[in-house]
Amino acid sequence: MRIDTVRTDGFTMDYCRFGHGKESLVILPGMSVQRVMGLADAIEATYSPLADDFTICVLERRNAMPLPYPVRDMARDTARAMQALGLGPACLFGASQGGMMALCVALEHPELVRRLVLGSASARVTEARYRQVFGRWAALAKAGDAAALYLAFGEAVYPPDVFEGSRQLLLDAAKDVTDEDLSRFAAMAEGMRGFDITDELRSIACPTLVLGAEDDSVLGGEASRQIAARLESCELHMYAGYGHAAYDLAPDYRERMLRFLRGTTH
Repeated sequence: MRIDTVRTDGFTMDYCRFGHGKESLVILPGMSVQRVMGLADAIEATYSPLADDFTICVLERRNAMPLPYPVRDMARDTARAMQALGLGPACLFGASQGGMMALCVALEHPELVRRLVLGSASARVTEARYRQVFGRWAALAKAGDAAALYLAFGEAVYPPDVFEGSRQLLLDAAKDVTDEDLSRFAAMAEGMRGFDITDELRSIACPTLVLGAEDDSVLGGEASRQIAARLESCELHMYAGYGHAAYDLAPDYRERMLRFLRGTTH
């Protein structure tokens, strides 16, 4: 798939676009050790059920990340990229950290978001959770230990059976990780520290679908319930058995998204 770059007055950001629907759907992926654009073809295949209804744009994090780079700043850069690309009002789907960014975009730029889907997201990262998960990942990235990082990441994100079945694939992927990949990942992981928009959530007025996971070892299943409890126009569905990566593993995930984005769920 062709990878393009959007340029603003302060940064550049890579993206890919596919589908042929009249409406726009913007996807903000979660954290990844390597650049998401390297998986563009797989992303297109995964979201092909939505391609008839939407023109889909997947946005990478900005190039040349600043340090520090808090989640809220990632969201502001995303909003600027959406404006530069003429994407809005659009449907917006964010997974994990991408979901946290999507919440911030909806808060600060409601004119850009028509409907919002959040996958395994959270409105808050406590210091304890940061140290347990994201701080550990950041430390491994800074130490240059790509294999240990991939294993720690996979163990947290996937349910045990999927992780064990993917162990060798993760180790193989780690062989291609560059120093730049590790630096970017550390910046994304450290950007989670201190994130808390809990008290602002009631300002989000657009229809929202929250898709959480009971067995989420990264952000916790309660995080999805806490978001849903504070949004007035919200639907909530909790998965079990797929872990944090329910957005990749649950077979009906895209179908649920499509029904909601079409406005046909109840």
